[in-house]
Amino acid sequence: MNDLLLAIDVGTQSIRAIIFDLQGRIKARARTEITPYISVKPGWAEQDPLYFWNKLCETTRALAAGHRELFPRVRGLAITTQRATLINLDRDGTPLRPAMVWPDQRRTHKFKPVGGVMGLAMRLIGMRETVLFAQGESELNWLHAEQPAVMEKTHKFLFLSGYLLFRLTGYFRDSWASQVGYIPFDYRRAAWCKKGDWHYRAFPISQDKLPELIAPGRLIGQLTEQAAADSGLPVNLPVIAAGADKTCEFLGAGCLTPESAGLSYGTTATIGMYTEKYVEVIPFIPPYPSAIPGVYNPEFQIYRGFWLVSWFIKEFGIQEVERAAKEGVDPEIFLDELLEDSPPGALGLMLQPTWSPGVKIPGPEAKGSIIGFGDAHTRADLYRAVIEGLCYSLKDGGERIQKRSGIPFTEVRVSGGGSQSLRTLQITADIFNLPVHKPMVYDTASLGAAIDAAVGLGLYPDFSAAIKEMTHI
Repeated sequence: MNDLLLAIDVGTQSIRAIIFDLQGRIKARARTEITPYISVKPGWAEQDPLYFWNKLCETTRALAAGHRELFPRVRGLAITTQRATLINLDRDGTPLRPAMVWPDQRRTHKFKPVGGVMGLAMRLIGMRETVLFAQGESELNWLHAEQPAVMEKTHKFLFLSGYLLFRLTGYFRDSWASQVGYIPFDYRRAAWCKKGDWHYRAFPISQDKLPELIAPGRLIGQLTEQAAADSGLPVNLPVIAAGADKTCEFLGAGCLTPESAGLSYGTTATIGMYTEKYVEVIPFIPPYPSAIPGVYNPEFQIYRGFWLVSWFIKEFGIQEVERAAKEGVDPEIFLDELLEDSPPGALGLMLQPTWSPGVKIPGPEAKGSIIGFGDAHTRADLYRAVIEGLCYSLKDGGERIQKRSGIPFTEVRVSGGGSQSLRTLQITADIFNLPVHKPMVYDTASLGAAIDAAVGLGLYPDFSAAIKEMTHI
């Protein structure tokens, strides 16, 4: 089979455009680094929506320029993006304000709690505090309180995935597997909440301002002439719905059964599973929709996960940075040497990786900490404490998932930037006490999107067949 697939992954640190064959092998790729966000005030994280589109087009044009001969064989594309980055558009599809990017920590207390019978019921079952916290975190409630004129002019309220799909196809459509945030979305049904549901009081927006939801593996639309001119991609190229980055990572890693734990060692570190059972790992916190219809993706996450590696390099890694500059490589390559210089347990140095607060476990009061310092500790011990702290926290999340689902993990599949370190993988295996597998393809989010495209284009009869042929460890 000579058919090819294009996957675009808009992450926090970079945008990738990758061409896969139907065996999941990379035939060509292009990557563009991006500025994740700009903080005009403490705790804020914003970016111009056009910046994401322009950088996406820069990436696809670079791919097309270097591999034009492959494009006649490209059957379609799918896109996966960072989660929970939100954009307000007017009737012409023009952004009304900067995008609110997922690390944004602004809160509001100017909202009306859910009252009436539903409010009383929430009190009785212990759900009220969780909902109040979510309302305070909600971008919708902040915008209503602080920028009501923007909300009044808003024609569509989209995640970054929906905005980029609009730029590609001209339709206000998005995959239901990309809906992760404080919005009136029914995670059990993978659909917008029904009229009159309490979510519309908690997160006030009319349903007509939300995009049409499309199942993963179904057609969103075709590339418009304007999008083709901007991106360098073929006009009328089919665009297939995929999902958000984490669920696509699990799909690309081949986590088809619930016994396979998916670990994502990215900016946000997560552990999760694919299961047909609706499982709330933390009560009242729903499982996310998966990139496979009819399947849920319960997960536990550390918001500032392997971001901590970047933090370590910035604050303590000047030697690795200088060495990397001389050799023309990334400084992360040399961090394994630090792990060699520190024994398991880091001589008693322990790190709690809650550099950003959580929703419930840990809660908004959580703070990161490093304890156990002594005069024998070195940079190497601090770096090992970072890696071990992340692994132990993810193991705790994994134990919660297993307890709530009743399904024990038998293996761990690791993807994301941290998976490139063999010593990190060994530490993971030691802490989880399970076999750890690294997929052959590093870009598992892109591969997951390509699998959605392959099924949606009819190149495989179902997801089981596509996963069997396209994922390898």
